[in-house]
Amino acid sequence: MKLLFIILLLQFSALSFGDDVFMAFGESIPPFSFPETDSGIEIEVIREALAYQNHKLIPMYYPLARVPVAFKLKQVNAAMTDLGQDMSKVGAYYGDSAVVYDNVLITLKKNNFTLNRPKDLKGLSVISFQGAIKRYPLWLDPVNQEEKYHEQNNQLLQVLTLDKEHYDIVLSDISIYKYYAIQVERKSGKKLNEVQFHRFVDLDPEDYQPVFWDEKIRNDFNQGLLYLKETGRYQEIYDKYLKSKQSENSSVLYP
Repeated sequence: MKLLFIILLLQFSALSFGDDVFMAFGESIPPFSFPETDSGIEIEVIREALAYQNHKLIPMYYPLARVPVAFKLKQVNAAMTDLGQDMSKVGAYYGDSAVVYDNVLITLKKNNFTLNRPKDLKGLSVISFQGAIKRYPLWLDPVNQEEKYHEQNNQLLQVLTLDKEHYDIVLSDISIYKYYAIQVERKSGKKLNEVQFHRFVDLDPEDYQPVFWDEKIRNDFNQGLLYLKETGRYQEIYDKYLKSKQSENSSVLYP
């Protein structure tokens, strides 16, 4: 009887306690990550997906370029992204995409631009996040050659400069732009000019996947992520950062 109790206790413990998952994230990327509070869309989605099987997320923050380095050195158990390096070659396991960085071209609606081909950018000025020209050279090299291209890592300034018509186009992730637009309107009490989103590349969720050293934790994460999506919790986390009573009347047009 005593032996049976011990066996049941051990089984219960195995089911009840997960692992601490030390995961590498890039430094502050609102609204996806806020290191000072361990919050943000990406942090919360991954935390709750892991918690579904009782794992505990412990975020570790690095300059973005150091994220795959820290992972390969096994300073962490997991990483938010591989930054284009194939981690399966070193024995890692890819999870399903927790979030999607959806880069689009953003213009003031009143300008009524049609942006379907790279040549449609001719004569227009573009402000983008750092490194965008390396990712989208077909679209941005000609703009750079016309000396109408500028990179700005402060994405709040992208929102402000577009609204003031210092630039014709912003290239940004949709969620990042919406977040900062909401913050500007909330602080100023004024509506920004209406904007329009232009999709210029196909969205591929597999471009941005978390990686894990432990296959079971990866599987548990995928299971938890599916649960969040099926229950609506996933959308609730997004809405927490990208919607509010004030933003319901926002000038940002949701695609």
